[in-house]
Amino acid sequence: MMGRRQIMQCQKCTTETVMPFRCPFCGGQFCSHHRLPENHGCIGINNARAQTQQRTVIQQNDGSYNYSYVYGQDNYKRQQRIRWSPKEVKHLGIAIALVIGIGLSIGIGLSTDMYSFWPPLWAWEVIGVFAVIMTMSFLVHEIAHKVMAQKAGMWAEFRLTKFGAIITFISVFIPFKFIAPGAMMIGGHAPSAKNMIKIAIAGVITNMIFAVVFLGLVFGLPINAYSGMLVYSAFFNSFMAVLNLIPFGPLDGNKIFTLDKKVWALAFIPAISIMAFIGFVFFI
Repeated sequence: MMGRRQIMQCQKCTTETVMPFRCPFCGGQFCSHHRLPENHGCIGINNARAQTQQRTVIQQNDGSYNYSYVYGQDNYKRQQRIRWSPKEVKHLGIAIALVIGIGLSIGIGLSTDMYSFWPPLWAWEVIGVFAVIMTMSFLVHEIAHKVMAQKAGMWAEFRLTKFGAIITFISVFIPFKFIAPGAMMIGGHAPSAKNMIKIAIAGVITNMIFAVVFLGLVFGLPINAYSGMLVYSAFFNSFMAVLNLIPFGPLDGNKIFTLDKKVWALAFIPAISIMAFIGFVFFI
């Protein structure tokens, strides 16, 4: 004789269901709509997120600025403010120290006329300001990726990568510079095409804005000891925007170009124009 099916009530909405889902993190019984930890306010949500973050990571680390996706099953709740974990703050701190080292290294090279095209040679305070600007450009770029990902309801945190951090450290001491100490790790549902474009283009836009602002200061302020530094700051940001928009491999430009060529063109044309203008006016 066939046994009777047991009808249970969802512990979240009290809806009766014949086949309830048991949450492995809190042990509760829920309907299909509230089966996920995020949907029923699970007391074990931290364990659930930790498991999601440990899923396979698709690395995208060949660009100077980069990020990676951790594809899970479900979206995180949209965040009203930027969230930081102690681990992320630690990794960002190390990355910032490395980028400051790169900035100081470039500034010292310019002050000794190692590869300077713009007189006068830089004083120590100018070198320090340039290092701060480079670090700010890097940090805001990464945070832009993070903000757009969290607005899309995804988990996003910066992590150092061993190869990137080592190469960045080595490049502090050599003429060739490589700025890629880590990556913005993004987890949750695979983002929609629209959200992926927003996440990818966010960092590029910050570099373009910085380039225009510094270029405006060059023309708006009287020529002084900081003029050359502002030129290089503008060129650095325009170069990073163009580099990241190259439609190749894991670079932001490849994602944007694949999803929407018009959006890519609307970003690439002004970026390359700004860089070409700076190069033509100041370096040729």
